[in-house]
Amino acid sequence: MMGSMASEETRTMSSPHIRSSATSEARATSTRAWPTRLLVLGIVLAAVNLRPAITSLGALLEEVRDGLGMSGSVAGLLTSVPPLCFAVFGVMAPRLARRFGPGAVVCAGMAAITAGLLVRPYAGGTAGFLAASALALMGIAVSNVLMPVIVKRWFPDRIGSMTGLYSMALALGTATAAAVTVPATDLLGGEWQPGLALWSGLAAIAVLPWIPFVRRSAAPPAEQAPAPSGPAHARVERPALRITRSRTAWALAVFFGLQATAAYITMGWMAQIFRDAGVPAGTAGLLLAVTMVMGVPLAFVIPRVATRLPHQGPIVLVLGVCGLAGYAGLYFAPAAGAWAWALLLGVSNCAFPLALTMVGMRARTGAGVAQLSAFAQSTGYLISIPGPLLVGVLYQHSGGWGLPIALMAALMVPQMIVGLLAGRDRTVEDEAAR
Repeated sequence: MMGSMASEETRTMSSPHIRSSATSEARATSTRAWPTRLLVLGIVLAAVNLRPAITSLGALLEEVRDGLGMSGSVAGLLTSVPPLCFAVFGVMAPRLARRFGPGAVVCAGMAAITAGLLVRPYAGGTAGFLAASALALMGIAVSNVLMPVIVKRWFPDRIGSMTGLYSMALALGTATAAAVTVPATDLLGGEWQPGLALWSGLAAIAVLPWIPFVRRSAAPPAEQAPAPSGPAHARVERPALRITRSRTAWALAVFFGLQATAAYITMGWMAQIFRDAGVPAGTAGLLLAVTMVMGVPLAFVIPRVATRLPHQGPIVLVLGVCGLAGYAGLYFAPAAGAWAWALLLGVSNCAFPLALTMVGMRARTGAGVAQLSAFAQSTGYLISIPGPLLVGVLYQHSGGWGLPIALMAALMVPQMIVGLLAGRDRTVEDEAAR
């Protein structure tokens, strides 16, 4: 009898129906796997393209100023355009994502970056240059806001590692543009226009992996199964959070704004600080690249460490102390210790991946992350707008870099304070509901 039962079980397990079911399940798993792999590739390529529009300009700022006849104050305005665009266009990202889907919005963002970078050098005059820059920066803005949302939605159990991968790719693109722009410009004949336009090709490549996600039906694997029907499973629309009632959201927004101020001053002006100190243009571009490339390993490590800590305040303090030391070096011996100051400021600039990680940690749901990301980034970029412009004005009217560097160092202190507040273990859903 036992033998007949075993035989029956063997026949059952080897029946065509069971084999067919197992094959179907394997195919379904494979079908779900390829969109995830493609999405990871899309995230990496998108992140690589979120800063070359800015750091390539920083490396050639003197040539662009001369070519377009800009004053120091106008150049300062030019370096303030990125945070302005990020604030204005970033706040639209959640609404656009709800209407068209986040994949479609990021795909359109990559296309806008491509068009803006291609047109910008040949637009003719300062106004056209600014308008084309704004187009590229609009694409960067919406992608900036939606990256934490996509990570939370598709990889809820890997927020630290995916944010680290995304931040590492962003730092790599930032550093590459800073290091390669000047040598590439020389190879292309020495004119700054081709040197800036070449980055549109990299952006065009980033459009491709997002095309399959343009369809609004594209959803994470966890969301692809059909929901049960009936009143008990009817979809409940949750009201939007009153995000402005959350102290953590405000602390995170101010922290984001102050770190962005430091980052855009660094990207826009640091190469010029070294050049004015007697460092050759090519070396100054490499120094800026060193500052940016520090984010490649640290942007992968910091989010992973941050997600393991109940309070991210200690990381905030370490980054802030590195920033203060770097600014002190720029003030007292900009050329003599240039490589050391570039390294220290590179460590300090890793407040950006830390801020992105905290956005994902300070909300429980994907919708909460979308609201917090839009609020923190848009408000933060608004806060950061005056910084690069003020640096340009102080530089022009004081005739040196003493006052601008003192301003940069002074802003690091409140950044550390609000970073401590933003790093506390709490969520905006709890605070906004009070």
